[in-house]
Amino acid sequence: MDLTAARDYAREAMPRLLEDHATLVSHPSIAFPGYPREPMDAIAQDLLEMFRRNGVPEVELLDIPGGYPAIHAVVPGPEGSPTVTMYAHYDVQPCPESQEWHTDPWVATRKDDGRIYGRGTADCKAGVIAVLGTMGAFAGKPPVTVRLLIEGEEETASHIEEWVAANPEMVRSDAFIICDSGPAKVGVPSITTGLRGDVATTVTLTTLDNAVHSGLFGGAAPDALVGMIQLLSTMHDTDGNTIIEGLHSFEWQGAEVSEADLAASAGVKEGIGLQGTGPVASRLWSRPSATVIGLDMVPVDQCSNALVPSVRARISVRIAPGADMQHELDVVKEHLRKHAPYGATLEFSDDKMGSPFQGDSSGPITATALKALEEVYGTASAQVGSGGSIPLVTELLHASPGSEAILWGPEDEEKAKIHGPDESVDPAEIERIMLTQIRFLTEMGNRA
Repeated sequence: MDLTAARDYAREAMPRLLEDHATLVSHPSIAFPGYPREPMDAIAQDLLEMFRRNGVPEVELLDIPGGYPAIHAVVPGPEGSPTVTMYAHYDVQPCPESQEWHTDPWVATRKDDGRIYGRGTADCKAGVIAVLGTMGAFAGKPPVTVRLLIEGEEETASHIEEWVAANPEMVRSDAFIICDSGPAKVGVPSITTGLRGDVATTVTLTTLDNAVHSGLFGGAAPDALVGMIQLLSTMHDTDGNTIIEGLHSFEWQGAEVSEADLAASAGVKEGIGLQGTGPVASRLWSRPSATVIGLDMVPVDQCSNALVPSVRARISVRIAPGADMQHELDVVKEHLRKHAPYGATLEFSDDKMGSPFQGDSSGPITATALKALEEVYGTASAQVGSGGSIPLVTELLHASPGSEAILWGPEDEEKAKIHGPDESVDPAEIERIMLTQIRFLTEMGNRA
């Protein structure tokens, strides 16, 4: 399908696709433990019906052991054509009251700025709609064989990586479209060529058998909370750079990010400087970043004049593309052991690892994707990274040696606010990504 025909299709299809988008947003499809299963089952049934209406009659629910089902289908293309797997996810992050949304997160709300607000409007129900619309363009006869894989638990402890590892023949493809990313700004064509991975551990520091009086013993008896503060501070220098010895790091060679744009996107308070030094793109995409995401301690309104005997902290380190997960986790633990104050022995638990992704920007399939982006957007594409992790990408590539993964999507980093309050998407970006995917599949078919 050429671009003119694709644009004609999009003009007709977008109104009903946005109705489907609103339906998806209305489901609080949270796969986290403790949340009800009913919304997950309901959205899965709606997705089956939507894909059937868009040229995928054999779509099915694929059982993922231990987790929620994936939407799956194989739509044959012409004999001898390449196989492309199209991936997105239908689960979303929770919306705790503390986020203080300005609209109902489970209602797709169009505002005067043209954006649609609601949980999952961007991450990743916009990606699901872009895949849905792409399939509809070909009415069941795509120019390549398409595998659909729409996951139901990407935002939580996903089980799909284990399923892929156990069933590589079910995903074997020449190319993978991961429609769960986006540009720095709306209207700027971008392809993500690097994802940081994630290693995490819970560290427990214990110094006393029990709490003791801070007046009688303070200044000599080792306080675990002070010790934990000292320990955590060793992970960064005075500028905020992560300085854990031995972690993989390099300087980003693709698109740059301005400090002003990053500060505005992150909501940095006026007068507050950014963390770290050097190019912002490197800080975000190709250097490690240590974060304390949890700390068990005495709340201020429950405190007393006592030394704390034991403290737990949850440490998450985003690791650079190309890093080895186990090595990076071992390096983090060794750093903490080396810097433990007072000779304290540390205990580690609940380790977690998510693999990074480093794409081949010189690959022929990536070149086809860049060409499709440029054709749709009318300008050359930027090659960007992401600090977020999608561990499944590496597992998919392991299942298909020689394949390439294309990461893009409608989730602009400037305004989408994924995972936070007032998440939103620009519907024009959904359309542009859909058009790009139509052109990409067409050109992949022409390569056969």
